[in-house]
Amino acid sequence: MPANYSHLLPQDTTFPNAARIYDYTVGGTFNVAADRDAAEFMFYLVPSTRKWVVMLREFLQVVARELHADGFTQFLDLGSGLPTESHIHQVLPPEVRVVYCDIDPLTVQYGQALVAGMPNAHYLEGDIQALEQFLQSEAVSSLIDRSKKVAIGLNGVVTFFQADEIQRIARVLYDWAPEGSEITATFETKDEGVTTPAFDQFEGMFAQTGSPMYFLSLDTYREAMQPWQVHRMETLADYLGKPTGYITEADREGVGIEFYAARFRK
Repeated sequence: MPANYSHLLPQDTTFPNAARIYDYTVGGTFNVAADRDAAEFMFYLVPSTRKWVVMLREFLQVVARELHADGFTQFLDLGSGLPTESHIHQVLPPEVRVVYCDIDPLTVQYGQALVAGMPNAHYLEGDIQALEQFLQSEAVSSLIDRSKKVAIGLNGVVTFFQADEIQRIARVLYDWAPEGSEITATFETKDEGVTTPAFDQFEGMFAQTGSPMYFLSLDTYREAMQPWQVHRMETLADYLGKPTGYITEADREGVGIEFYAARFRK
C-alpha cells in the first residue's frame, strides 16, 4: 500500500503542482484534489499518459538496481520531482548515497521533508539550466565523492529541453563526472509533423506552464548525448521486459508515441 504523506501537504491546496501530479499518476498519495483534477484532464486528452509514466517510474527502479549491481554506490538524480513511491533511495541498500535535486522550491521543500532523517538520501535545490554552478556547489561537493564513479539520472526530464540544451548538459556532465560514470536517461519521441487536436491541447498545457515539451528523434537524442557512449538503448517496454503487444496502437495516440530508455557510459 502506498505511504501516506498527508501530514506534509500544504494548507493551501488551490493550485496543482507538477510534482504532486506526477505522484498521483504513479499511484501515490502525496497529492490533493487540484492535482488529481489536472492529472485526470491529461488522461482525458492522452489516455496512455498514466501507462507511460508508470513505466518511467518502473525504469527508475530497475536501472537503479542494475547500476548498484555494477558497483555504483552514489547516485545524482537531476529533476527528481518527489522521492515517493519506490524512488531510488527506497529500492537500494541503505549504504548507497542518493542525491536528489529539482528547480521548483516547493518540490524541494516537499523532497527535503520526505527524506528528512534518512542518512543515505539528500535533496538539494538545483537548476539543470545552470548545471555548472550546481555541480560546483559546496552542497554537491560535500555529498558526491568524485574519486568514485557516479550514476547520474536524467529520467523523464530530457523532453523539456531542445537539442542544443541537451548537448550542453551532456558536455557539462561529461567534463564533471569521474571516469566510469554513467547517465541513465529516457527519451520521448513521436512521428515528426504528426499531431491531433487532443495532442495539441496536451502539449499546450505544458507550454502554458512555461515548460514546453519537445519530441525529438532518437537519432537527435543520441547525437546530443555525445561524447557519452551508448551502453544500452532500447524502447522502454523492451528494457523492462514487457511482453510483445504490451504497447498498443492506441497507446501511441495517433502520433506514434514511443519512449526509449538508455544507459550512457564515460
